[in-house]
Amino acid sequence: VALVAITAWFVAGAAQARLTTVAAPPGAGVSQAPRTAATPAGGHATVETPGTFSILGYDPDTGELGGAVQSRVFSVGNGVLWAEAGVGAVATQAIVDVSYGPQGLALLRQGLEPEEVIRRVYEADPDPFPEPWPRGWPKAGRQFAVLDAHGHVAAFTGPQATEWAGHRTDEYVTAQGNILAGPEVVEEMIRAFKETKGHLSFRLLAALEAGQAAGGDRRGQQSAAMLIVNKDGGVWLHNDVVLRLQVDDSPEPIRELRRLVEIAAQQREAMRRFREQQQRARQQGDQPPATAASASSSGPDRSP
Repeated sequence: VALVAITAWFVAGAAQARLTTVAAPPGAGVSQAPRTAATPAGGHATVETPGTFSILGYDPDTGELGGAVQSRVFSVGNGVLWAEAGVGAVATQAIVDVSYGPQGLALLRQGLEPEEVIRRVYEADPDPFPEPWPRGWPKAGRQFAVLDAHGHVAAFTGPQATEWAGHRTDEYVTAQGNILAGPEVVEEMIRAFKETKGHLSFRLLAALEAGQAAGGDRRGQQSAAMLIVNKDGGVWLHNDVVLRLQVDDSPEPIRELRRLVEIAAQQREAMRRFREQQQRARQQGDQPPATAASASSSGPDRSP
């Protein structure tokens, strides 16, 4: 099981929530919770409220699935993204309840569709602090998305997630965010994901870069994270984590995340070569290479 978490913080608005789902055959759409401008409760000072945008995606050619996120909050890689190989992924954000992540994965393991996962998790939320932010932590401000092991997706944006808040879903992908410059942020994320070629990590990364270029989080940048899983897809034995990367505090976290994604790509390629050498050595009865470093001049794939 591969799990990663992330926390985000948001203000309150008022209106109705929207739920969007996509299953094969694909559909697409943008959804937001219509709202009025949020104002802090009387007598409370305005709190700096950072926003978040995230994406969940699936690669049908490899079976890899996962997500990426950026936020104007420290260490966003500490609560938003959750994923398990062969099961699916969850992103939980806005007025966040981190337990939505493990709850979502547990329901996906039972074979439930993403839309039903969202319905059950949200209905089961006891809303222990229902007053509007900043007095409370209302469930009406939750935002979360679910991706199953077949690439079906669903997303939900509560009526009190801070504007602009909403999501877009398409085949094998969902993008969602709050305190964004506008709907173009999630629209551009979806476009970049679908148009970018190559490994899932680069497609997720391109989506973050496109979302940021479209205005991103209205409050700026601070941290980013990425999580991708696949059964035995990691670089070491019995490792389902293809990659798990976090940039906890940076003026340009997406740029730093790209640097890490590129290093990870070098590591995967070196390990692929190493495994090919091992296979040839077994077939020929030769001594296999001692380490993956022999497959790469930089040797990024040595065991920890």
